[in-house]
Amino acid sequence: MTMISDDPQYYFQGVLEGNRRTLAKTITLTESSHRSHQALARKVVDLLLPHSGKSVRLGITGVPGVGKSTFIESLGTMLVKKGHRVAVLAVDPSSKRSGGSVLADKTRMEKLAVEAQAFIRPSPSGGTLGGVARKTRESMIVCEAAGFDVMIVETVGVGQSETTVASMVDFFLVLMIAGAGDELQGIKKGILELADAVAVNKADGDNVEKAELARKQYETALHFLAPSSPNWTPPVLTCSALKMMGIHEIWEMVLNHRKKFMASGELEANRKKQAVDWMWSLVKEGLKERFYKNPDVNRMLPKILKEVENGTTAATIAASKLLFFLDNSQQV
Repeated sequence: MTMISDDPQYYFQGVLEGNRRTLAKTITLTESSHRSHQALARKVVDLLLPHSGKSVRLGITGVPGVGKSTFIESLGTMLVKKGHRVAVLAVDPSSKRSGGSVLADKTRMEKLAVEAQAFIRPSPSGGTLGGVARKTRESMIVCEAAGFDVMIVETVGVGQSETTVASMVDFFLVLMIAGAGDELQGIKKGILELADAVAVNKADGDNVEKAELARKQYETALHFLAPSSPNWTPPVLTCSALKMMGIHEIWEMVLNHRKKFMASGELEANRKKQAVDWMWSLVKEGLKERFYKNPDVNRMLPKILKEVENGTTAATIAASKLLFFLDNSQQV
């Protein structure tokens, strides 16, 4: 087992110096569920916070089989060649249940994984979405403080994880493929409402015409959605991550979006809102944790649950009783 230092300065200095071993240890510390580790991690993240926030934060999602790993590897490799330092983080709350593909992604991104200027971090498996999201946000701060100027946050799970990733990045890219009803699936899930852009992948060989048709369909679908910003209408592009076609154009689009949002002040305003939203999500997570750890709640919960199930106590009274235990708890 890796020894964990209890000195915040050890992590702070090591991360700022770009020491990869210390970087990995710091992220491991933030992921630990041990109470003393969490307290130490909070101190370290607080020290690193002023040194973070300068990166391009890009969120990427996609339907199964869209070629997300290949896309991220192609984009990441291209950015490293351009002189960027790229960190890839994953939000995967479902890996325990579904077998998740984050570690597999790391082995599939072999070219990017060996790049000295790249860092790929799988998310902790089997956690709740809130917990994994918190750890991903903290990992982002740590990586930015270590000098990574492009953060790619990948959503591996399904459903709510897209919304979670969209709430921690500057640009949210949705990858799609042509055919197989994915157009409708994407619209039904509401993913398009979160998108800053849609890219139809695998637009190569015999698939070029299908990809172009899909591009037009997505474009039509996006016309029915009100854009989230007056300064940006989400474009739809085609690309081939395997053939490295359209990847440069997608990056230029991300930079164009960043330039416009910096000029209008939206980038700063969005990040401020994200920070406040993060604080409230931590408050909710903390309250929930304290509630279930409260000894009085643990003692009385089975009895109160039975009373509610049997109709002898109203849900409103039961909730009031349980919250009373929390109100009168001496826990700090």
